[in-house]
Amino acid sequence: MATWFECKVKYDKIQENGSVKKVNEPYLVDALSFTEAEARIIEECTPYISGEFSISAVKKTKISEIFWDETGDRYYMVKVMFVTIDEKTAVEKKSASFILVQASDFKGALDNFMSGMKGTMADFEIASITETALMDVFPIDLGGKNKEE
Repeated sequence: MATWFECKVKYDKIQENGSVKKVNEPYLVDALSFTEAEARIIEECTPYISGEFSISAVKKTKISEIFWDETGDRYYMVKVMFVTIDEKTAVEKKSASFILVQASDFKGALDNFMSGMKGTMADFEIASITETALMDVFPIDLGGKNKEE
């Protein structure tokens, strides 16, 4: 199971009109520790950022799974409530889980989520779908595998 860290990268970005603006952009990396997450985000961002940059924050996320879509350019966070019934008390219990979905738009995010959940035996309800500010996601590369299957 992957552990996802959100890393914020602060740097000077050249805008379309040529002006320079300081930005603090969030990225997601798969790592085992905070130290590895910081090292990986530096490694991933170095080829794309000219000039100096710094890592302003690294925090662990509650993302349990990611549903990929190569055509999507945005990331949506889906809060899904899994419904279970306590056998002793017969009370319905809901537990939250967060799934990141890559898509081009909101409808695509919902469709990708539903196709990713096909075959799931558990009952679930979608509590929310929100667009994230994530710029990119960097899964761990284990011998040429790009994305998790």
